[in-house]
Amino acid sequence: MGQSPDTAASLSTLRVRDPFVLADAASQTYYLCASLGPTGDRSRPGVGVYTSRDLQVWRGPSRILEIDEDFWAQGRIWAPEMHLYLGKVYLFLTCNSDVPLPGSDLSPDGWPPRVKRGTQVLVADSPLGPFRAFHNRAHTPADQMALDGTLWVEDDVPYMVYCHEWVEIADGTVDLVRLEDDLSDVVGDPVTLFKGSDALWAHPGRDRYITDGPYLYRTVRGRLLMLWSTFGRHGYATLIAASESGSIYGPWHQLPTPLFAEDGGHAMVFHTFDGTPMLALHHPNQSPYERALLFELVETVDASGETLSIVCQSPASLGSA
Repeated sequence: MGQSPDTAASLSTLRVRDPFVLADAASQTYYLCASLGPTGDRSRPGVGVYTSRDLQVWRGPSRILEIDEDFWAQGRIWAPEMHLYLGKVYLFLTCNSDVPLPGSDLSPDGWPPRVKRGTQVLVADSPLGPFRAFHNRAHTPADQMALDGTLWVEDDVPYMVYCHEWVEIADGTVDLVRLEDDLSDVVGDPVTLFKGSDALWAHPGRDRYITDGPYLYRTVRGRLLMLWSTFGRHGYATLIAASESGSIYGPWHQLPTPLFAEDGGHAMVFHTFDGTPMLALHHPNQSPYERALLFELVETVDASGETLSIVCQSPASLGSA
């Protein structure tokens, strides 16, 4: 993360966790978001972007956000997402504080502490910022440990889909809340779409079920799928849930086959400038070895023409520096 913005590198050399790629057609540039910790003369955490024209050679990171001393969450930032919406660029951030939530003293032995954690949305005119916060607080509920918020727009209505942290509730959930038209705040109360224990392969009787990294994707045939991550038999995994109604409100059922089961997750989908759908995720899940992997996606259908799932095609070339 200590590179200069002019340094060229391949993804195989860059530590990136929870990768998110914005494909900006106007500039023909791919922006890869990454969390940045304090580095060099920078004493505070923030967000940076690597840029590429071909998905092989990446330059950066350029720091696009640094939290200030008055920011409500003074801890680590992670899972940055960048979305183009109605002519603006929106940055979704998971922000962590050291401020205890009520009931923190009830956490089971060995569990992480229950602290104020949530997703906040910021806005800018360019992917390079400057980004402005609407409020000095999270968009997600103040009394929840929330993380990994993402944007979904349906029938011209914007929503945030996010995870309610297992650290607080043991059986983590994926929740939905409506956003204001300009994404400046939430409208109404969140609703739960599904629980971590709903995964078909989940072992019953666990003391925790983790939900991470939701991302919505509508297939060519119109089926609404959600990619999300948890821990499976071989480590971190990316699963697929499908909406039976075709709407964000579901009901949602879990497909039996993981999309990626070999210790990789927090996936998202973007399209190249020639229209090819691509999957981005990090692998492995062990610090400090996380790397962003890119895969081409295909959709499979049965004889009736029903879309079954998204499956990984051959890994995209990562190139070299």
